[in-house]
Amino acid sequence: MKALNPVKKNKSSKEEREHRVLMGLIEYFINTGKPVGSNTLKERGFEDLSSATIRNYFASLERQGYLEQQHTSGGRIPTEEAFKLYAEEALKTPEIADYQKNKLNALNVDETHEIASYLQEAVETLSALTNCAIFVSAPRFDHDYICRIKIMEIDTKRCLCAIITDFGVIQSEILHIDTKLSAFSIKRIEEYFHWRITGHDEPQNMRTEEEELAQKIYNELMVRYVISYSTFNDDDIFRTGFSKLLAYPEFHDASTLANSLTILETKRTIRLFLKECSGTNSLKCWIGSDFIPLTNVNPHSMVLAIPYYINNQAVGAVGLMGPIRSNYKNLSGIIGRFSEIVSDTLTRNIYKHKISFRQPTTETHFLRQQEQMLLEDKRN
Repeated sequence: MKALNPVKKNKSSKEEREHRVLMGLIEYFINTGKPVGSNTLKERGFEDLSSATIRNYFASLERQGYLEQQHTSGGRIPTEEAFKLYAEEALKTPEIADYQKNKLNALNVDETHEIASYLQEAVETLSALTNCAIFVSAPRFDHDYICRIKIMEIDTKRCLCAIITDFGVIQSEILHIDTKLSAFSIKRIEEYFHWRITGHDEPQNMRTEEEELAQKIYNELMVRYVISYSTFNDDDIFRTGFSKLLAYPEFHDASTLANSLTILETKRTIRLFLKECSGTNSLKCWIGSDFIPLTNVNPHSMVLAIPYYINNQAVGAVGLMGPIRSNYKNLSGIIGRFSEIVSDTLTRNIYKHKISFRQPTTETHFLRQQEQMLLEDKRN
């Protein structure tokens, strides 16, 4: 991020006071959402400055592009550039409350091989702690296998199938069918799936047409799963917490909310944020116009993103979206601790359960991946 007027390394005492006034005003505005007047700021930690001096600083900061007035006689509010400057400094001094640290520490799981389920549970916890929308990229974990297939009728011509794996991955597919499915037919077809996956409990008394349909659906799902498993061109993406944005006054306007959610509308845009974050191997922040290189909108929102690691290798990243008026110190503290906990848990359990993983590639090495792929768990 860059400010309109970069702060000098050797500031004069006047510049230091002016900078302190700006930071104090931004923090007050973050906490209250109200325009800040000189008397209000003086009463909140600036008793050493007169109201007239604070107003002079306000005027100077307004000329520099850091403050603005919504009304002539009203107080000042920070501009987007002011928030960029504030965030740049706040990210260097992250803060986290004890209760937040304890919530995150609970994610430090000693025993789990359900990696996908773990990541999804972890991002739900992060969303609840930050009250932000969360998105996370992940590598592909091998040695997984299908443990269940569920089916639901959509209409007389289509059904929705959910492939559920041992690691907690859920892959949904819509298939066309030639006949309407009754509740009893769905139950028997799912029993057929269970038998094919495990080799146990062969279904009895299936009608010929039901068994033929079940076999047809099963074969189609297996082929689709193999294709999606072996063709891995982009990170897997988990998203949650979009409704959290409705709690902020900034997003009560429908157009503002729509512009912000446009950023997260496609997985491609999300991957651009997270890949840039992983490429720099550091915590990154985008505010307002910073989004322009990655998308064609300038939303009233911000994104924080940080990589996470397996054995000190960056394998994915997690990002959060909230309003520009956010507590950057606290959010950076939370997401930083989240990265540490998830990295430690994944590293420990990946090696404990001998799970391999791979990053996206533009090539498909199906033959090489056969050793890592187990479609049906018939080891017992």
